[in-house]
Amino acid sequence: MFNQTPTISIVSPFFNEEDMVNIFLEKTYSVLLEIQESFEIVVVNDGSTDSTLDLLKKAKEKYPNLRIINLSRNFGKEGALTAGLEKAKGEVIIPIDADLQNPPELIKELIVQWKQGYDVVLAKRINRSSEDALRRIPAHLFYKLHNKISNTIIPEDVGDFRLITRQVRDAIKQLPENQRFMKGIFAWVGFKTTVIEYKHVSREAGKSSFHGRKLLDLAIDGITSFSIIPLRIWLSIGSIIALLSFLYGSFIVLRTLIFGVDLPGYASLVTMILFLGGVQLISIGILGEYIGRIYKEAKRRPSYIIENEY
Repeated sequence: MFNQTPTISIVSPFFNEEDMVNIFLEKTYSVLLEIQESFEIVVVNDGSTDSTLDLLKKAKEKYPNLRIINLSRNFGKEGALTAGLEKAKGEVIIPIDADLQNPPELIKELIVQWKQGYDVVLAKRINRSSEDALRRIPAHLFYKLHNKISNTIIPEDVGDFRLITRQVRDAIKQLPENQRFMKGIFAWVGFKTTVIEYKHVSREAGKSSFHGRKLLDLAIDGITSFSIIPLRIWLSIGSIIALLSFLYGSFIVLRTLIFGVDLPGYASLVTMILFLGGVQLISIGILGEYIGRIYKEAKRRPSYIIENEY
């Protein structure tokens, strides 16, 4: 079922997923065989430090349609996903996580929708009960905030699991940035889109390495990549504070001219200094995030480096 131009390319980043290698390949492979279309499974080893790569190379003996892209180090999920998308050869490309929280059985429905004429088929989670509140609530708030301040609307509860055609992939390849927020990039390119729903399930083995600081960094990347509203907000705040300061200063001058010199309050003076200092530091921090992105983009470093392909 393998040829140079397969119909379906499955793309999956792997980072320290030794417990999931055989489970993922067995389930995904069996589903793809049922579809009866030519296919390939493109696995991107994102600098794993466990036995993930060894297990993948061993699995290649059993699964001839398996392609392994081994990165030179850990570049993060966005870089690994970019590598997989660019190396995929299929008419349609389906990114899917290695943890199988996105059920491979749903691939059949994605293909059905593609054959009905859609270029993009999104898989939307109708529950996040497998995640704790510390992850679920911030994710909900992120989508709400992002979609309020950005012209690029990211569908809520839609991850990287989706189907895109080769035409969509080629459009994504035209985007030159190396600080990539893939959910936003997928949404930005557009094309004819539909949505199917599914239930998110728990991992079958191992544990996620994508949490805490990485999620916060991803959220900041998402906002700064697709919106300059934070800069405009602080411009507005600065303008309002400047106006209020001018009005208050004018009031003090007039009061002094009419009623004479008054002893100013020390506490109120210190409070205003601290308040304005805090506002300035926050605005400088937000400005720094955007300057940092410019700095990283200006160096034009690649999103990933491939060490070997198997």
